[in-house]
Amino acid sequence: MAAKAVLTISSKNYGAWALRGWLMARLAGLDFTEKVIPPDDPAMKAEMLLLAPSMLVPSLHHNGIHVWDTLAIGEYLNEVKPKAGLLPADAKARAHCRAICGEMHSGFGAMRGALPMNIKASFKGFKVWSRAQADIDRVLAIWRECFKLYGGPYLFGKQPCIADAMYAPVVTRFLTYDIPLDKACLAYCKRIMELPAMQEWVAAAKAEPDEIDELDAEF
Repeated sequence: MAAKAVLTISSKNYGAWALRGWLMARLAGLDFTEKVIPPDDPAMKAEMLLLAPSMLVPSLHHNGIHVWDTLAIGEYLNEVKPKAGLLPADAKARAHCRAICGEMHSGFGAMRGALPMNIKASFKGFKVWSRAQADIDRVLAIWRECFKLYGGPYLFGKQPCIADAMYAPVVTRFLTYDIPLDKACLAYCKRIMELPAMQEWVAAAKAEPDEIDELDAEF
């Protein structure tokens, strides 16, 4: 019998990249256990505050294979769990999905810095600076284009996929920082947060002790 997969993650309240990889694994139906690196670990803290030279989490060990980097994990899970539909079946949609996942992977630095993921927090009327707002506008444009092309309720149709996992931490940010959203985008955020896996993640995030000093976060 093969050993259960192990997914290494960080804080569930602050760890955006950890959430992406974890949610992909849940959507794939992978049987895994969690190895959690404490958020007060210096290397992990640097990563969550966007100061690390490379991403340490998430990291997946499965059947003797070690794969890290969120996009690589997503592609791997799509190979080992093809029936889960993590990538769209249509080649054109699949290319589009990869493109917007890549954009999330490598871009939106201003938004990430100005709106750090913090599920437990709530900042009503939060003032967003212009560069971060440009990132927010681009995210919303991506979502609207996907809704128009694929009909929703998720980014690529009727079931959540890698793209929804990649943008899930952005959903939490928009809710934490009270970002104004149109009806379609607000409904999408609600649908993502209603996913059983997201509810599980949020419950665990809210149960975490406050181990990161808010003054250390980069706003």
